[in-house]
Amino acid sequence: MSMVRSVVGGVDTHADTHVAAAVDHNGGLLGIESFPADQVGFEELLGWLVGFGDVKQVGVEGTGSWGVGLSRFLGDHEVVVVEVDRPNRQKRRKHGKSDPTDAVAAARAALSGEATVTPKARNGPIEQIRVLMVARRSAREQRIQSLNQLRHLVFTAPEEIRVRFKDRPKTGLVSEAANMRPRKGSDPVTFTTYLVIRNLARRIRGLNAEMRAIDEMLTELIVETAPGLFDLYGVGVDTAASLLVTAGDNPDRLHAEGSWAHLCGVTPLPANSGKVTTRFRLNRGGDRQANAALYRIVLTRMSSHQETRTYVTRRRDDGLNTAEIMRCLKRYVARQTFKQLPQTT
Repeated sequence: MSMVRSVVGGVDTHADTHVAAAVDHNGGLLGIESFPADQVGFEELLGWLVGFGDVKQVGVEGTGSWGVGLSRFLGDHEVVVVEVDRPNRQKRRKHGKSDPTDAVAAARAALSGEATVTPKARNGPIEQIRVLMVARRSAREQRIQSLNQLRHLVFTAPEEIRVRFKDRPKTGLVSEAANMRPRKGSDPVTFTTYLVIRNLARRIRGLNAEMRAIDEMLTELIVETAPGLFDLYGVGVDTAASLLVTAGDNPDRLHAEGSWAHLCGVTPLPANSGKVTTRFRLNRGGDRQANAALYRIVLTRMSSHQETRTYVTRRRDDGLNTAEIMRCLKRYVARQTFKQLPQTT
């Protein structure tokens, strides 16, 4: 009686086509094929892999970008998917770069255990939070840009406008400028400047309203998903949302608190090189949005949280500088936030 062959797949994803490779349990290449990056292509790809034997898992490169649709499809069909990083530059310099090569490398990375990360599910409330955060960041950037343009126009405007808005705080500037009704006068430059200033102010006002509406939706989703985050000192809507987006809709893929800290880039990495002295260096990896959120939380606590201020004073007496103290605090906050993530045990 013949045994069913175990198969591991690897996929190099792109916008229009995905290149797949299949290897056996020894890493031997069984085949390479290209498929369209759509629903029909996903079905053909899975059928092609199944044709070689029992599909144990599939390593997919770019599960958060071009490969997100394929990852969802494979997950819906109960196929184990692991996230594969791009081959490092040294390997690419030695062996060259091609889609088939990357697909084979993805399959062998999944087979060897080099790739073990479970991709985010992107099918629940945290995916809603991610989409809202994209819109919120865009609105915030446009608001800052429009506000800078508004103030610069005032600085360089005709004297009548400069005198009117001189030293005006930004809130009052936007409010008054948005309510103006410019009328044509003897100076067309002054009229045009007034008109543009009013339009910029109304744009800023609209962006403020958009951000408030997004914050209300985010608050509801965060309360529904991880209400305990708001109980932590220094955690607001923006920081809580950033941390949840990093965790994903399936945070159970984070097996321990240490893996969450590593994902946030707050675990010190060993940096010994043949000497007796044991030292660690800053972890520059991890999700930078989550790392920035932890930084903002720590900054808030250092300025207004008495327990944190006491801790900072004690650590300064131990000889640590501000950057080292903040690294310690970020690690502590990562431990706190991990306990508030949904679906963790």
